[in-house]
Amino acid sequence: MYFLDRLITEFDSALRTMAAVSAARRPSPAANLAESEMDAKDRRHSAGLMRVNHVGEVCAQALYQAQARFARNDAVRAKFIEAGHEEEDHLAWTAQRLRELGSRPSLLNPLWYAGSYALGSVAAALGDPRSLGFVVETERQVEAHLNKHMGSLPAKDMKSLAIVAQMSVDEATHGATAQSMGAQPVPPLVRQSMRAMAKVMTTTAYYL
Repeated sequence: MYFLDRLITEFDSALRTMAAVSAARRPSPAANLAESEMDAKDRRHSAGLMRVNHVGEVCAQALYQAQARFARNDAVRAKFIEAGHEEEDHLAWTAQRLRELGSRPSLLNPLWYAGSYALGSVAAALGDPRSLGFVVETERQVEAHLNKHMGSLPAKDMKSLAIVAQMSVDEATHGATAQSMGAQPVPPLVRQSMRAMAKVMTTTAYYL
């Protein structure tokens, strides 16, 4: 019965993630900022970048759910669940921003979710230290990616910039927490493979 309950819960979470209906626990950092006037080109660019960021949060949900599901230590599992809840805020914020920009999430979200869940399951199967190390490296790469976006977003788009800035802070915190819990560094080849996969995802999600 417990297994069935977990399966139903995870399936429901997957549907909510891909349907972009997750509710944020924290208010959006952009909530009190006025919408700026942008031309069509800047609006499309902002939408493309925020779609990429939304895909990253879809992947984060899948990764944390898989890693929590297969974690061996209760404390580690609890941290994965907690981080996943904070990532839900990011998911909701980026989805809302896409709507404000008159755009949509990636059409390939089911593919991104499935692939990330499989990857998270593999990381968890290697043991908690390796799984935590995967979090550290993932968050390090995501933080760098978000910081790059802050330099690429139109300067007028203060709402998107505020969201991305807070996301970057949260990702750094998640990585530091995982490190403090005994993360084992991932091998260089794995780091390179993660960067290559992220490049494919971000390039595709910008348009699709």
